Amino acid sequence: MKFELHTIETAPETVKSELEAAQSAYGSIPNLYRGFATNPATLKIYLAFNELLKEHGCLSPVEQQVVYLTASTENGCTYCVGAHSVLADMAKMPEQTLTELRKQTALSDKKLNALRNLTLSVMEHRGWMPEKDITDFQTAGYDQCHLLEVLTILAQKTLSNYYNHIAQTPLDAMFESQAWEK
Repeated sequence: MKFELHTIETAPETVKSELEAAQSAYGSIPNLYRGFATNPATLKIYLAFNELLKEHGCLSPVEQQVVYLTASTENGCTYCVGAHSVLADMAKMPEQTLTELRKQTALSDKKLNALRNLTLSVMEHRGWMPEKDITDFQTAGYDQCHLLEVLTILAQKTLSNYYNHIAQTPLDAMFESQAWEK
């Protein structure tokens, strides 16, 4: 199925302001947003995830990117890994951590590795994680608020990763410096 990558001119009226805001913020509209514009609810929900996590999340921006990148590498989403690698740089993620995430290896930072491991466990076990995985997560300093945020990010990444697989979303020029292959 070929998805249209909308411009501000071709997008449904109800999402033109969102695309204009993205254009203003990034200098261009990410292809993911352009594709999501086909269904205004999809684009608005995705953008709401971003804003609400930024405003009310209990994970730090670096921790959020650990979850985004863990999910996206595990799901083999080349678009999201490229995009979130750029966002991880902007969040001031240590270069070693970003490299380890992109290589899908254990993280040197023990606390962030516990977050990565919990994310992988949720994905592998479809939420029925072994108690030890939850205990290890808590021992590293995370709590229920953090676990709920992991689930929220996974919901968001399921939407974008799966869409990108179906649509074969081309990586934007602004993310090309962090292109990734599984």
